[in-house]
Amino acid sequence: MVQPTVSAGLVSGLMAFAARNGADPATLAERADIDPGALDDPDGRLPLQCYVDLMRAARSQTADPALALHFAEQVGMSKVSIVGLIMEASATMGEAFLQLQRYGRLAAEVGNVADGPRFELVTRQGRLFMVDRRRNPNAVPELTESAFVSLVCGPRRFLPQPHVLSVYVTHPRPAYSAEYDRIFRCPVHFGTEWNAMELHPQIAEWEVAQNPRYVFGLLTGHADRLLRDLDSTKTLKGRVEALLLPLLHRGAVSADTVAAQLGFSRQTLFRRLKDEGTSYSQVHDELRQRIARLYLEGQAASVNETAYLVGFSEPASFSRAFKRWTGQSPKTYRQIHGNKVPGDPATPRRNEV
Repeated sequence: MVQPTVSAGLVSGLMAFAARNGADPATLAERADIDPGALDDPDGRLPLQCYVDLMRAARSQTADPALALHFAEQVGMSKVSIVGLIMEASATMGEAFLQLQRYGRLAAEVGNVADGPRFELVTRQGRLFMVDRRRNPNAVPELTESAFVSLVCGPRRFLPQPHVLSVYVTHPRPAYSAEYDRIFRCPVHFGTEWNAMELHPQIAEWEVAQNPRYVFGLLTGHADRLLRDLDSTKTLKGRVEALLLPLLHRGAVSADTVAAQLGFSRQTLFRRLKDEGTSYSQVHDELRQRIARLYLEGQAASVNETAYLVGFSEPASFSRAFKRWTGQSPKTYRQIHGNKVPGDPATPRRNEV
């Protein structure tokens, strides 16, 4: 199984930050099993576990339990990753978010979001949220802390007003929760059912453009090459899903089309997917199901719109398929799973009456 990775630039940035705060780089590298030479190329890749081990070793050596918060607050993403540079070269916050969805894996692969981008925008009860869809987030809450602080403190430098209105995290309230209040400057709810930040409803239109526009094209061209290199190391199933995702709305995408984009014959595609314990039709069907659930849960689209977006020409056909997948009609599923804001003080928790 291919292990998730992070950019060497992100690891190097954390190492340098910890050193400035009293940690010994050689000891950190040893405890995190990092070859210092692997940090020379900021676009290089290291195992995600090395980054997690480094974060925890740095917390210990600096005696700073809130190190993940402070690192993201003081070291902007644009200083350690091409992802941050691209976001700051975007014209608007809406475009910046699209680039985060597209290129976020270049900063860090969280390892367990196989059905789309890590971050998703959803609207619930008339409020706009950015959701971190990482599964098992409490295993490494530092990844939630650093990501959310980066997304707050970076744009805060140039936006005309606060863009994050409230914060929800699944992990328990830490002893250093006062640092959350100081950094986020908005209500923070701990022990909730999701990791999400409520955004200003007009944020997508706000201007960014911190770098010249021609830089945007140069950066995205380089990032596309990095993504191709990264994807070449992944499972074939993941590469097929990546190709199918932007084509789902066109309906059934033939195996011949996907095989040609991968440089395979149809027979080779089928054989290699079989070696991974799956099939083309299964990958296509499961991807449709997962994306349909996301649209309905986020109430980002109506049932009919969802049917179109995942490639069904007739809503009735989509309804039959969805009931086969989940045992529920799309309308019922949307009503049950898409009408609450998890963890909101005004919303009952699942174990409450």
